[in-house]
Amino acid sequence: MRRFDLVEPRSLSEACAMLAKDSDTKVVAGGTALLTIIKQGLLLPKLLVNLKKTNDASAIVFDPVQGLRIGALATINEIETSETVRTHYPALAEACHVVANIRIRNMATLGGNLAHGDYQSDPPTVLAALDARVELMSAGKVRQLALTDFQLGSYETALQPGELLAAVVIPPLPQGMNGNYVKFTTGSSEERPCAGVAALAKVQDGVCHELRLAVGAVSAKPLRIAAEELATGKALTAELIATIAAAAARTIDPIDDVRGPADYKRHLVGVLTRRALQHLANGMRETTS
Repeated sequence: MRRFDLVEPRSLSEACAMLAKDSDTKVVAGGTALLTIIKQGLLLPKLLVNLKKTNDASAIVFDPVQGLRIGALATINEIETSETVRTHYPALAEACHVVANIRIRNMATLGGNLAHGDYQSDPPTVLAALDARVELMSAGKVRQLALTDFQLGSYETALQPGELLAAVVIPPLPQGMNGNYVKFTTGSSEERPCAGVAALAKVQDGVCHELRLAVGAVSAKPLRIAAEELATGKALTAELIATIAAAAARTIDPIDDVRGPADYKRHLVGVLTRRALQHLANGMRETTS
C-alpha cells in the first residue's frame, strides 16, 4: 500500500492552507470512517491532515439570539452529554445518544459524520428538522449552507476542494417547541439505522402551530416532509397522524441495501412517523390536562 505523510496543524486556518497546496490531501478527525476506507485501499491520499490537535474547532456554544454553534471537532459523545444541548435541543442529544456505541461516540466527530455523507446516520436527520446550517472554511473564505443543501446524496456533499467543515450552526427554536427522534435497526442497537424520523412541534393550548418532520437513513440524504404543514393550526389527532404518516411513506425514495428493500423501508417510515407524532400528541394532552 502506498504510504502517506501525516501533519497535525494547530488551527483550522493552518489546515486550510495545507489543503490548498495539494488536491491529494485529506483531513481526518475521529477517523472512524476515513481510516477504514484507507485500510481497505479505497482511498490513498498523499497527505493526511489530522485535525485532532487544532485548538479552535470543538466548542459547543449557545446564544439566545444566534442559537447553537457546534465546532466540527466536537465528538458525538460531547454533544450527547452537553448540558447546553440537552437543555435547548434535547432531540439532538437523543439522536447522538443512539449512535453506534460509546467507543464510536467518543471518537467520531460531528464534522466528520456530516462530511462523510453516509446516508445511514442519526444526527443529520435531527439536524435537518432543526434547520441546521454548516459553516465551510477554506483559505481566506468562510461560507454557510443549509444542511439539506450541503448533503447532496449518498457519500456526496457540497464540500469544494480545499474546504473544511468548521462548524454546525442551529438557529434558536421557537418558544415551546419540543420534539423527539425515533429509529429502527434491523440488527443490534449499535448498527446504523435502517430508518429514522425526527419530529418537532410547537404546541399551545392543544393546537400545533408548527410541525417539523424529517426522515433519514432511507434515501440519499435526510428529507423534510411537506406534509408537516398539514398540522398547522390543528390538534394532532389519530386521523391527522395517520394522514401525515402515510404522506411521509409516499414522499420518500428509499434505497435498497443490506438493511432492507425499498418497500420495507417505506413501511418503516410510516410506522416511525406515527410513533414520533403520537409521542408529540401525548405531550400535547399532558400540557393541556
